Amino acid sequence: MAIQLGFNLPARTALERDDFMIAPSNTVAVKMIDNWRKWPLSKLVLTGPIGAGKSHLTHVWASETGARIVFASELFEMKLDILARKPIAVEDVDVIYNDILCQTALFHLHNLLQSAGIPLLMTGIQSPRLWGLSLPDLQSRVDETHHASLEAPDDTLLSAVLAKLFVDRQLKSKADVIPYLITHMERSFAAAHQIVDALDTVSLERQKPITRKLAAELLDNSVNSER
Repeated sequence: MAIQLGFNLPARTALERDDFMIAPSNTVAVKMIDNWRKWPLSKLVLTGPIGAGKSHLTHVWASETGARIVFASELFEMKLDILARKPIAVEDVDVIYNDILCQTALFHLHNLLQSAGIPLLMTGIQSPRLWGLSLPDLQSRVDETHHASLEAPDDTLLSAVLAKLFVDRQLKSKADVIPYLITHMERSFAAAHQIVDALDTVSLERQKPITRKLAAELLDNSVNSER
């Protein structure tokens, strides 16, 4: 009998425009990204929960505009005059709420881009008014920026996200797995990523297909571990 070997293949995250699932919870944000030439003051803040698609839409925008994507926590060591020569997407701005060096760098980058009329996209989890940036001048610049948010998913979108995560990981599941997950898992994008990652790991370790029974076992274990 042939022995089936398990290989931990890397997941390929699909980040093209056509790979993004549009639903009522994200329609406004998608329209804002698509209409970036009409952004007030040539800048936008994009927010949403972990896994909601902020990075996906950021990559879509970067592909369309030729923008460079950077993380806010790395700005203090970058050459701002070089960065400001083309559109920039700064991810996870809310993370630097207490990092004065990175905030100062973003403040100067913001001003350089504004003076040149070059677009700026900033992302974070919460509404920008809750970022609590310790540099008042930067917080005021953020507050004046138009804001688009990605909301929590409905059943249709969450199903589509789960299906995409399985495809990204080259995984096959039984037809009843996703409907079961939708009715039993925590309703969040982050939970979708976690459960697919767990299913991938356990399926590989046991050399078993991804079934409703396996999904139920993992969800039960997750609930019990929190008690």
